[in-house]
Amino acid sequence: MTELNPVVIIAGPTASGKSALAMDLAQAFDGVVINADSMQVYRDLDVLTARPSADDVARAPHALFGVMAAAERCSVGRWLTLAGTETETAWADGRLPLVTGGTGMYIKALVEGLAPVPEIPDNINEEVRVLFEELGGEAFRQQLATLDPGAADRLPPGDSQRLTRAMAVVQATGLTLDAWQAEQSKGPALAARFFTIAVLPEREDLYAACETRFDVMLDKGALEEVRALVAQGLDAALPAMKAVGVPELARHLAGEISLEDAVASAKQAT
Repeated sequence: MTELNPVVIIAGPTASGKSALAMDLAQAFDGVVINADSMQVYRDLDVLTARPSADDVARAPHALFGVMAAAERCSVGRWLTLAGTETETAWADGRLPLVTGGTGMYIKALVEGLAPVPEIPDNINEEVRVLFEELGGEAFRQQLATLDPGAADRLPPGDSQRLTRAMAVVQATGLTLDAWQAEQSKGPALAARFFTIAVLPEREDLYAACETRFDVMLDKGALEEVRALVAQGLDAALPAMKAVGVPELARHLAGEISLEDAVASAKQAT
C-alpha cells in the first residue's frame, strides 16, 4: 500500500499566532507556507490582511499570497485548484506543505472535497445580488429563511457573499446547500495524510491582540491602502472590498464617519 504524502493544516482565528507557528514549522521541517485565507490572496490588501513580509518570505517559501487583483473573486473551487497545485509542487520539491489560514470553507474543501453543486446561471446570481442590495441583510436573510432555513439561521445578516450564494443555489436548483452537501462530495481534494493544528488562544488574549493588530496596520499605511483601493472604483460587493477594515476606512475617507469611529468599528469587526 502506497504511503500518502503529508499535509499540515494550521488553522485559527485572526491574530491567534498561526502564521508565526507556520513560519517556525517551515524552517524546522523544510516547509512551504500555503495560504488558506480568503483575503490574503489579494495583492491590493497587503497591510490590512497582515500578509507575510519580505523578511518572512526570505525565511521560508510562501505560496498563494497576493496572487489576485481586488477586482477578482476567489471562489472555494478556484482556491482548491491553486492549493492543490502548490501542494503537489511542494511534495515534488521534497518540502512539507503547511496550509495556513482561517477560512474554514477552504480547509473543509481541502480535507473533505467540494459538494457537487452545479454552476449557477449568471442571471440568477445577478438577480439575487440586486435583491440583497434592495432589501438589506436582515430582510434578505428572513426571505432566505422561507427557502433555506438552515443557511438563514447560521449566517449573519452582513455575510452577503454566503447569503446570496445560498439563495442563488436554492432558486436555481430547488435544493438547499445542505441538501447538495448531503449528496456527498467527491472526497478529499488531495490524496494526502492530513495533520491539523488548531491555534486557539484565550478569548481575552485574542481580543487584545486584535486591538493591537489594527493599530499597527494603521501605522503601516492601512488608510492609504484603502484610499488606493477605493480609487479603483470597484464593486462594493467584491470580496476584497469587504475585508475587515476596508468598509470602515472607506466610510471615513468618504467623510461619513470620523477616523476614530472607523477604527473602533474595524476593531469590533475583527
